[in-house]
Order: sequence, then C-alpha cells, then structure tokens
Amino acid sequence: QAFCQKHSLMFEVIDLRWGVCDVIDIDHMSTQLCLEEIESCQELSVGPSFIGLLGNHYGHRPIPRLIEEEEFEALTAQLTGDPTATHLLTFWYWKDENAIPSMYVLQPITDHLPHSHPAANQAQHQENVEVWRSMEKDLASALRLAAWKAEKQGLISHEQRHRYNKSETEWEIEHGLLNTQETDVAASIFLREVEGLDKHLLEETSTQPVDTEENGSLDNEAQQLLRSLKAKIASHYPQHLKVHTVPRNVYPGNPQNKGYTKYLNELCEQFITATNHQILESLRYRGKGSEEPEGFLQELSHHMKLCLESCRVFCGRQDLLDNILQSIRQSDEQVHTPLTLYGLPGCGKTALMCKLSEQVRTLLGQETVVVIRQLGTSQLSSAIHSLLRDICFQVCLAFGLPPLPVQATQACSDLILFFHNLLLTVSHFGRQSLVLFFDSVDQLSPTDGAHRLCWLPKDCPPKVHIVISTSPAEHGILETLRETMSAPEAYFEVGPLSREEGGKMLEVLLASVRRKLSPAQQTVLQHSFPQGGHALLLKIVFNEARRWASYTLPSALTIATTAQEAMHHLCRRLEKLHGMVLVAHMLGYIASSRNGLSDAELKDILSLDDEVLSEIYQHCSPPCKTILRFPPLLWARLRRDIGECLAERQADGFTLLGLAHRQFTEVVKNRYLLAQDQTKRHLLLADFFRGTWSWGVKKPLTLPLLGKSLNADRKVAPQPLWFSGTTANRRKLSELPFHLLNAGRIEELKQDVLGNMNWIICKIVATGIQGIVNDFAMCNERINCPELHLVQDTLLLLKPALAYIDGDIGVSIIYTEVLARLYDFMLPYPDLIGKLCQQCMSWLNACPHPVLIPLCGFLQPPGGLLKMTLTGFLKGVTVLELSSDRRLLVAGSQDGTMVVWIMEDIEVMHTLTGHSAEVRCVKVFGKGTCAVSAAMDYTLRIWNLVSGRQKFSIQDSHSGEQHLYQLHVDERNRIVYSALGAKVNAWHLETAEHIFQISGEAPAAWLCTAVFEPRRVVMTVSEGGMLSLWDSSTGELQYKCQLSELQEEAPTCSVLIQKQGKMIAGFSRGSLSMIFSNGNTLMEKLPGRVRFLVVSEDESLLAAGFGVYVRVFLTNSKGFHRFITADLEHEGVVHTAVFSPDNNIIVTGSQGESILVWSLSEQGLLTDILDGMGTPVTLLALCGDTLVSASHMAPYLKVWDLTYDHKRKTLARVPDRTGYIAVSHGGNYIYFPQAGERHKIIIWDSTEGAECDTLDTSSQVSCLEVAEQKELLFTGLVSGTVLVFPLNSRQDVVCIPPPESQKQVNHMALNRQEEQLAIAYDDLVLVLDVSPGKPCPVIDKPIYTFYTQMPAAVISSVAVLANYRVLYGMSSGDLFLYDCLHSKIFPLEVHRCKVTCLETSYGEQWALSGSEDSLQCLWDLALCQWQHEMCYYKTSFLKGIQCACFSKDDKYLYTASFDHSITVWDVLSG
Repeated sequence: QAFCQKHSLMFEVIDLRWGVCDVIDIDHMSTQLCLEEIESCQELSVGPSFIGLLGNHYGHRPIPRLIEEEEFEALTAQLTGDPTATHLLTFWYWKDENAIPSMYVLQPITDHLPHSHPAANQAQHQENVEVWRSMEKDLASALRLAAWKAEKQGLISHEQRHRYNKSETEWEIEHGLLNTQETDVAASIFLREVEGLDKHLLEETSTQPVDTEENGSLDNEAQQLLRSLKAKIASHYPQHLKVHTVPRNVYPGNPQNKGYTKYLNELCEQFITATNHQILESLRYRGKGSEEPEGFLQELSHHMKLCLESCRVFCGRQDLLDNILQSIRQSDEQVHTPLTLYGLPGCGKTALMCKLSEQVRTLLGQETVVVIRQLGTSQLSSAIHSLLRDICFQVCLAFGLPPLPVQATQACSDLILFFHNLLLTVSHFGRQSLVLFFDSVDQLSPTDGAHRLCWLPKDCPPKVHIVISTSPAEHGILETLRETMSAPEAYFEVGPLSREEGGKMLEVLLASVRRKLSPAQQTVLQHSFPQGGHALLLKIVFNEARRWASYTLPSALTIATTAQEAMHHLCRRLEKLHGMVLVAHMLGYIASSRNGLSDAELKDILSLDDEVLSEIYQHCSPPCKTILRFPPLLWARLRRDIGECLAERQADGFTLLGLAHRQFTEVVKNRYLLAQDQTKRHLLLADFFRGTWSWGVKKPLTLPLLGKSLNADRKVAPQPLWFSGTTANRRKLSELPFHLLNAGRIEELKQDVLGNMNWIICKIVATGIQGIVNDFAMCNERINCPELHLVQDTLLLLKPALAYIDGDIGVSIIYTEVLARLYDFMLPYPDLIGKLCQQCMSWLNACPHPVLIPLCGFLQPPGGLLKMTLTGFLKGVTVLELSSDRRLLVAGSQDGTMVVWIMEDIEVMHTLTGHSAEVRCVKVFGKGTCAVSAAMDYTLRIWNLVSGRQKFSIQDSHSGEQHLYQLHVDERNRIVYSALGAKVNAWHLETAEHIFQISGEAPAAWLCTAVFEPRRVVMTVSEGGMLSLWDSSTGELQYKCQLSELQEEAPTCSVLIQKQGKMIAGFSRGSLSMIFSNGNTLMEKLPGRVRFLVVSEDESLLAAGFGVYVRVFLTNSKGFHRFITADLEHEGVVHTAVFSPDNNIIVTGSQGESILVWSLSEQGLLTDILDGMGTPVTLLALCGDTLVSASHMAPYLKVWDLTYDHKRKTLARVPDRTGYIAVSHGGNYIYFPQAGERHKIIIWDSTEGAECDTLDTSSQVSCLEVAEQKELLFTGLVSGTVLVFPLNSRQDVVCIPPPESQKQVNHMALNRQEEQLAIAYDDLVLVLDVSPGKPCPVIDKPIYTFYTQMPAAVISSVAVLANYRVLYGMSSGDLFLYDCLHSKIFPLEVHRCKVTCLETSYGEQWALSGSEDSLQCLWDLALCQWQHEMCYYKTSFLKGIQCACFSKDDKYLYTASFDHSITVWDVLSG
C-alpha cells in the first residue's frame, strides 16, 4: 500500500469471501459478482489485476444460476426416467423469456425457503439451511449426470458440461488468467504444493488440506479437477506461476509451526516483490510526456468513455440532430455565434451533445478536431481554470501548435485571453475545423466568474464552432446567454421524448443488456407514460425494468412517473435488500464528500462505521477478532444494485464515485442526511482522512452477539500529508478541511490545516495557490476569525510571485513571502499567525539550501492597502476607463487587448480582442452597456459590454504620425468623434456610418480637441495656440482665432468643463489657459510643462501636473483659483491623478513607483504612501474606496483598498526613493539621502521602522558605502568631496577633498579587508589607504591615481581588491581590471550596455559584473576570464542589475534587479 501511495496510486485488495457471514448464497450471485470484480480490476488496475492463491483444495462447485433454454431442455430430456430430479429442476429453475436468448433462472433460496435469510429465527434458519444444502447437492448431482449424458449424445460441448463441475476457484482463475487475450497479463498464481501429499491421501483425510466428501472421505473428482486446473496453468502461463513446495508437516492450520511462519514470510515477500515489479513496469509503459498537464490523459479518457457510453444507446431526436448539424455546416466559413442547447435537468442534453460530437466529423470532414467535456463529471472539468487549460493543451496538440506557456496558466484572465487567441489562430489556419462541446455549463464552479460566461467567445471565427448545453433554471446562465447572444437561431430547446421515442429508447437500452419485456409489461409501461417523458426518468425505469423476468406479474411492477419518485423507489428497494443502516450510511458518505469517494475509501470508511458493522454482525461473529473490516461482497452487491445512479468522476488524480444525478443527490440528502446524521458522516470522514485509525491503531467496538468489546485493527489506509518527497496526499488535501469544517471541529481545522505551513505548502505544490485560497474562502464564510482572513489575503498577495517560480525554489520563496507579509502580525495574533510565522522561521533556518529570511515585514501586508494584482495582458497597460456608474472598469494595453472588470467583486467580465496595436483611448457610454476604443491600428471599435461582442470596426483616417488620440461620445445625438493629428471624424454609433471629416491645415496637428454637446460645437487647439470652432453636426468651420499669449507654446493636455462650456488646456511652457468659444484667459503660469489635467466628478476641482508637482484649483464664478497654497511634491515626475467622488482626497501616481494619497480637507496633508506597484504609475482609476493603478511598463493592475484599518498599520517601510543606500549592524540601520534634500542623510532604525538620526553634508549625496568592521560611513557628493562619518559618534568627520576637476563622485568601493578605498569619477579613479587610528581611522592622500582614457564613456561602477587592483565598468559597457602596483590594465569582455554593478567575492577569486540589460557575468579574477553568463528577469519592462553580494563562503551569489527581484545563484555552476 505504501509503495502504491508513493506513486499516486490506491492499493485495493478485493477478496469477496472475506468476512462474509452467510453460509449460503441466497441469490446465487456470489460467483457472478466475483467475476465482475475481476473484470473491473482488469479494466482499472495499472499493476496486477488478479492474484490467485491455489493450494490443494479445489473448492466449492456451485450450480449455475443461468442456463440457456436450449441447453436446459437438453438436460431435462436426459432425466425423463427420473421424475424426482426433473421436478426438482423445474421447481428451482424458472424460464425467463425476457432474456435474449431465453434463460432458465435459479430462484433465490428465500423464495422457497423463507427462513433461510440470516435475519430469520435462528432455529428455523438452521433448518432451512440444512434443507437447501441437501437440495443443492441433489440439484448438482442431477445437472452433472444430465450434462454427462448430453455430452455423450453430442447435445452439448465438453466445456458446457464442465460448467456444472467447475469450482468457484477455477471460474475465477479462468476469468483472471486463462481466458484473457492480452499478451502481457497482469495476473499471478501462487501455487502451494505439499511434499508427498499423494502418498498420504489414503490415510486419514481430516488432517490433510484437501477436498473431502461429507463422510470425510477424499473427493477424488475434485482432486482430479484440481490437477487438471494446475496442469492447464502450467502449460499455458508458466511465467505467471510461482510454486511454493512445503513439507507435509508444515500444516497451515497450525500457525505456531515455525515452518509455516517461514513459508508465509517467503510467500509475502515474493508477492510484494512481484507486485511492485508489475506496477513499475506498467507505470514505465504508461509514462507521460513532460509537457502534459497533470491528469490530462486520465481526463481525456474519462470524457471519451462517457461519450462513447452515451452514444452506444442513443436513439430518437433525429430532427433536432439534423437542425443543429445543419446550423454548424452553414456557419463553417463565416463568423457565427456559439450554439446553445437548453432543457430541464434529465431531458437528455448530455446524450444529444455526445451524439453531435460523434456525427460532426461526418459533416465537416474526418480531419475535424472534436473536443468534448461533460462539465462537473470530473474535478478538472468543474473549474473554468483547469477546464480551459486542458482544452488549450488538447487543441495545441491537435493542431501542432506550441503548448501554452506556463505564464498563461497562472491567472484565469491570462488563460481566457490565450483561449480566445488560440481559436483565432486555429481559424487562420483554415485547413480543418475545430468543434468544442461544453456540456452542462451550469455545473461549473462559480469561481473566476464562470457563470458570467466571460470565458465564452460570443463570436466564433470561421472553422471554429462552440456548442454548449445548460439547464434553463440554473444560476441564470440561459438569461446571461440571451443577453449576450440574442440570435434566436442559436438556441435549441431539448424537450421530453415522445411516446414513440421513449418506447424506442427503452427497447434499445434493454437490447444493450440482452433483455426485453413481455407484452403485458410493455402495456403497463405505455400506460404509465402516455406522453413519453424525460430521458433520465426513462433511464431509471430501464434500470428497474431490466430486473423484470417474464414471470414477474404486472401487478408486482412498481413504475414511478417522476424522477424523484423513481429514486425513492430505488432507495426503498435497496433498503429492503441491504438494510436501512448500510444504505443510508453509504449513500450519506458519498453525498457528504467534497468530490466523491473511491471504492477503496468507501470500504475503509464503512470499516470504521460501528453502526454498519454492528448491523452486519448482529447474527454472526466476525471471522477475526483482531482485524475487523467491512465485507467486500456486501459492497459489491450494493453497488451492483444501485446501478447507474452511482457515477464515476475524476478528482484529485483518482476515479471516484459520486451520485449521478442532481435529483438523486437531493433525494439522498432529504432521506438520509438530517442535521445530526450529516454531522456524524462528516465526523467519521474527518477521522478517516486524518488517519486517526490507521497505522494499526485499534478502534473498539461492542457487538451484542459477543457481549464484549472488540479492540480491532480496521486496516484502513494511512493518510500522511506526503506519500513521498514528491507525491502529496491529494485526497486528504481535498477532503479533510471540508469535513473538519462541517463536523464543527474548528480548532483541529485551525491547528492541522489552516495554521499549518506544511499543509499550506503541500496544497500549493500539489494543486496550485488557488486550491488553498478556496479552502480559506470556504472556512471564512463559516468562521468568524480575523486571522483566517489575513492569511487568505496573504495567499492572494502571493499569487503573482508564483507565476515565476517552481520546484524547491518556489517552496522557499513561499515561506519567505508568507513570513515577510505576516511578520508584523505575530504579536497581535499569536494563536494562528504567530505559529505560522514560527513554522516559517524554523523551516527557513533548517533549510540546507540558500534561502532569504525576512528580518522584518518588508512586503505588502494582508488587510492593508493592496488587495490584489490583476493580470490579463501581455504588455503594458495604456488606458483605464470607468463607466459612469462606476460598475465597470475597462483597461486597454499595448498588445491591443482590452479587459472589462466588474468592480463590485473585481471579476473579469469580458476579454475584448480585435485591436492589433496599442489601445490609446476608451470611452464607456450607455450607462456602462457600450464602449468605443481607438488604437494605433487606426481602427475605432464599438463594443457591446453586456455581451462582450464587437458591434462595429471602423477604419479611421490617419497621417502615420504618432499624435494624441482623442475620443468623444455624444450620446444624445448618437455620434462618436475621433481626433487624431489634423483630422476629426464623426461616426454614427448605431450604424458606424461616416458623417463627416474635419481636416486642418497640414502640418499643424490639433493637439487638443473637445466637443460641447449642448452647443453642438467641436473645439480644436493646434500648436501655436490657434483655436478653431466647428459645427459638430456638419463639420463646417464657424470661427477661428489666435489665443492670446500662447503663440510660442504647444498644447500638451486638456480637460473639458461641460457645465461652463469651457476647455482647460495645459501648454508646453507651463501656461494653463481657460479656453471658451471666442478666446481664452490665462489661468496660471506653472514653472514647467503641464503633463496632465484632471477634473473632479462635479467639475469643482482641477489638478494640474507639472514636473514633480501637482497643483490643485477650485472653481469659482470666474473660473478656477488655487485651492491649496503649497503644491503637492513628489520624488519623481508626476504622471496622473484622480479625485475621490466626495472631493475629500486626491490620489497621485509618479515615476517614483509610489502612489500618494493626499487629504484635500486637510490642505493637502499626505495621508498614505502606497508602495508595491513596482513600476512608474501612469494610470489611476478610483471607484468608491477601491483604487486601481496601472503602468505603461507593466502588464498588470494593482487594486488598493483605501478604507483599510489604519490601526493595523505595520512598521513603516524604508522611505528611500533615491537608490543610494547603505546598511550596517546586520541590517538594523539603513542610510540614505533625504528625498528632496539630498544634502541630508537619514539614519533609519529598521527594527523600529522609524528615522533615528540625520547627518548633514555640504552638497547633495551621489553614493554611499559602509565599512562594517571599521564602523565608517563614506559619503560621495556631487561636488566631488567624500565625507567619512564614524558610525559611533557625530564628531571627527573626515573630508577627502575632490580632485581639481571638481566632478561628481560616481561610485565608491572598499576591499574586503576595508584597507583600501576606491573613488570613481567620470574618467578618474583614486585609490586610498584606510589605516587604523584613534579616535577614527586615518585616510591620507591617494596612493594611486589613474585615468580611463575613454572620452566617450564615464565610469559607472568600481570595485577594489587586495594589492591595489581595481575593477571598473563604464557607461559604454567596457570592463577593465587595473593593477596599480604594475600599472597594467587587463580588458575584460565588453558588456552590451552600461555596467551598473560590480562585486567581488570574499576570497577575491570571483567578481560579478551586471549591466542595464540584466546580463550578469561571473569572472575568474586569477585568470581574468569569463566563467559564467547569467541572465534572469521577471518582466520585459524593468531590466538591469542594481546591486549584488556573495555569501561569506563564496558558494552563492545574490543579485538584486530593477524589476524588484532578488535572485540567488550557485557560483560554481552559474
């Protein structure tokens, strides 16, 4: 079992005779059930499917349950001289003409001997059992004699005759080995031979392990049959036979015998070795491709099997089939809408979809690629993310396309975009068609907006077809479809089957199992369904009708007229056959499970159920007092009787059993799962998946029959978290949280699952981050615990990082990120978060690999401002636009893609594809129902945001120059205006008809355009301040004038003030002008170029961005005046701003990668700094208290919550924005220039998260370097001076004067011994000694000075080694090693661009050089040779190596990049 678990397999032994109390087989089905179980094992097992243990017993020889009519009559003809035998046969065997061909059926024993049932009175039961044994013997004798005579007369074959003599053992060995047609049979026979047994068979047989007669004599016939069986095995399958020869005195009945123990040990060892070998061979043969998603082949096989089974018995609905296929054929060469089949649950939609998938190749060509998924029948087809991932992989495989990249599988929005683009790619091929069938989309999990159908393309390109089916009443899906795709011809209703179709369906189903009905039974059925019925009901009726024999009286037939009623009938029949307790508990466990239960799990769970075992063993004792298990035969009987109401589904890598129909699930819950019962089921399931009673732990049980408690091993499968170093227990990961939650075991849930880093890591590695996030979301709905919400938010913040990591590296970074985000919550929340952080620290400290251990909470914490990161683009984001009701956000990107998000729950609504170049402008109108977009492919596209479909694509005129694209929508007159360069075009919104074009005088482009709706005027302003007014309905020029004081300026931005009928424009030299219909007024002269203008929602506030400042204005009767005295200052150029709807705050974004929140009610007080964007912030959108930020340089959006709990603020982050930084005291103190006043150095205490001191310098700081051992801070200034501050005092500052050129200090470096200092200027390097001295070290004049002699480049980075060797890199990418002692220069290989980083190892054997393009070179300094070239970066937007350091043993190298990542490298291998 452990061996199988390590290979993600379940190990299950099925011995149907184990634990069975019944001394007689009441319905004579045991042998048939055994053979069916063997067939099931042969179908499912990846290793051995059959193991035979054959000794010297031939075994019980049952009489056949079924005998064909012709054969039975041939047998009875041989017994005409024996009326007693003839009567006995006809008394027990009844002719069933419903079988095809007709059969004689051996009647259940209880039909004639009612007290033979175990529940009967014990005395009467024993009497009936003895009667049956006598009758069985007589029946067997009569049949064997008749068969012998019939064979002699040639009426039956030898094999037919042998059926009456064959033992159950031989039946099974034949089925498991001898009758198989495969060359590589997964079966083994272990044969035990006793030495010298034949010589002693004439002695007392009671002590011999052989078959005997009732009188104790040897059963010679059985022994002869046994010898024949052994000979057959040896001659046909010698390689599958393993013989054990044991001495005669080693008698199996004596377990104290040492020889017997030795024999058993050898047998077990051989069995395990052979079995493991078979499993490994099978796994090697089935080995999957490296790029194949996990479980893909299993998933594909599952859906193909379901499809074939549905098609096998499909009948009727030909007109509907033809209509759908005709619609597919007609639309194959054109853009068309997906087709939708809808109908009530159970009407037969799935079977119709399967039949369509079978016939569509005949229609479109055999080369057509068909993909079908029956959604909800497997775990991977229940979630939209895994569904699309597998379908994309399958389509790529079928069309020979590269597989989808890993990055496209991380976020659902990325996957949807890839899926849509993939369909377009397939269409462009044009060689073969692709047809996708999504059956039962209402069965999808609602996560990732699956029920909103944003993943479903609303238009299929040529050669691509999508067919979906849904129930009309589930989740409003049909209504959503009709809103987005209104064409009635795309919808096909699947109604009930007609009376004729229903009759034909029953006939086909019965014929498929070689059955039919008598005329009287057919009449009863027809009267029960005069109008036909739904396919599901008829299927359930078939499962009942197949059991009817021709001698079953019509009055005994029970026929339900609804599916619910039929399922209640089924439950009552099961309860009668198998007992209320077993049926209720077994179905209850399946219905209570999260994803279903496997056969093996169900038998284990029932073995733990004391109520079930007490019911089974109420009339007899269990076969073993130390091991207690649920008898497998009872499960085989029950499963067979349930029939197709149990369905197989794939989940967690295994085939599980679930309830097949929604209606059956409802019946089971209403019938067997009242509140108390449901809790009991969850409690036991939780115990099972926790492994509470595994590993030999004994569970007590009191059986009334024994009158005492049994402390027995239930032999259930162990449930470790990891089966091996790489194989997780996915079943436990899936089920345990669900059952602990529903059982009310909350503390265990917190301790073992939600507060257990081992669990969290295991779940992430096994199922991805979304799996554990879903678990926390499920628990947070039911448990009021702030800590759980914080951990869930942490995991959501973790998602983007996992897109770039895998394997062991990924595990360590998860620990690092979790600790860095939760660090500051350890003390406030010690119970769960505190323990999680302690687990992280313990793991990180014990990890043998290099890891990054947070010393403080330096990443965005949960519950703070940053809520999540949204992806869905391939390139940077260029446009953010909110709908007027703030319900929708539309974002456009450089790759031409647009994504629509619903702001209420931040879910993707649509991915809009169509533009082939950068989206420049988007306007949302129609109360959020429509949008128009303009892109640099020079098209306007009008979109229906309800359906996500493109209404029109308009080719816009252009001059080929990159000018500002502007759009304006006049909803009242249904016109959209597009302005680009010197042209304004007007288009009709409803028809896309071109109304007019306004053309200016070349080459003067209009840089600002506005449309005033009430006055029907288009206003344009060109370079030099030329104002033009045009009639917005005709395009005719109305007025033209030169704006005053703006002749030398060009407009850079503008904003429309509709209420005042004015436009505010910003200009290149800082002018801010209010422009109206006949002139302008200069509002303000700003110190620099106006970069942007924004106006508040009520048009009462205006913000103008220039340089690093934002100035805020308030409206008055004359226009605008300054609202805040001081401008809002930033650390980088300001790109954007947005006002809150209540005008209380303004949020700004800048080149400095931070978002600043300012309080307008407090005169511009800075209230929050939002770090974490990672790139310059160029776009902002504010919806209530939810802020969305974006950047032209990043393919993602950040979502921020401005209402977060300020009381929960964590330690302040280091507020450096300059990049000039140094650390000391193990990172406890950090030094950096003060923003805006770089002549001051801030000393920051990172343990307190606060500034602790400042140092003053004579001019601005250009670089910093710390000597840890000598406790000195070296400060390079733009004046060329270097100041040396002692870290332990504020006096004795040393000044190293600049060279005569007075140039800026570009870089500084100390050698490892801190004995030499190198100071680099543009083309000059000074090398100085740092000598010991008191009170501080002595630094004299430079020992060496040298120039670079490269006039076209400056020194960008420097490093100094022992013996006065200097390594320096240039802005040109050149790299040199200079030996000062010998005045020798050694050129190293040239970087392609500026060298940004140089670092030497502690032993000075190695040096690293890094450049702006993220290339890193590792050099062997002894040989002056390049050793490794290393390059890694997360995104294509921010490249470059910022800094680096070696580990103290020089084994590892740490590099930090401008893309905000730290990378750890192995020095030896690179």
